[in-house]
Amino acid sequence: MARIFCIANQKGGVGKTTTTVNLAAGLAKAGQRVLMIDLDPQGNATMGSGIDKRQLDLTIYDVLLESATVAEARVTADESGYDLLGANRELAGAEVEMVSIDRREKRLRTALAAVGAEYDFILIDCPPSLSLLTLNGLCAAHGVIVPMQCEYFALEGLTDLVNTIKQVHANLNKNLQTIFLLRVMFDPRITLQQQVSDQLKSHFGDKVVSVWRSHLAPR
Repeated sequence: MARIFCIANQKGGVGKTTTTVNLAAGLAKAGQRVLMIDLDPQGNATMGSGIDKRQLDLTIYDVLLESATVAEARVTADESGYDLLGANRELAGAEVEMVSIDRREKRLRTALAAVGAEYDFILIDCPPSLSLLTLNGLCAAHGVIVPMQCEYFALEGLTDLVNTIKQVHANLNKNLQTIFLLRVMFDPRITLQQQVSDQLKSHFGDKVVSVWRSHLAPR
């Protein structure tokens, strides 16, 4: 079965999509079977995979609303070697449409159960908010990768995200076990960034990483 990682941070512009796309491409190049899910209505991960989001007949929106399966909606990013479940602006309406639906936070997990055996890794690029879409990603995942800049405002947002992850683990997804904090745009020569990095290490220890391929690769 696939190992599922959710790339999440409610702060925008911290490199979630860049992290997801590059990790998917790197794992695929290493011979792993990878499915990448674009869970952001902006569709940047879709476009970054070489797929025109405007030309997609089916997207993650259709999967969440159960009008299509993952197998029906996925496409192949030929240049990068992984499968993609793309997104476009339609996804912005999914949260409103799912408000009255039972088990709405587990729609993605239910859909992925049908294809889990076909992949080694499933990577989920979440939107920059703690929304129902992000909650679907957390409920489906085994672990969370949090790209973050080493600046003080990022620490405040991290507290909210970690609390959300703990609540999801306690109430919705017991399989959500792992969290990695990925320092992005990190320059240890800058005193402020080094101080924030030291604070992260004091609280999270070896879960603070810059290069984390070794943590994800199969043993």
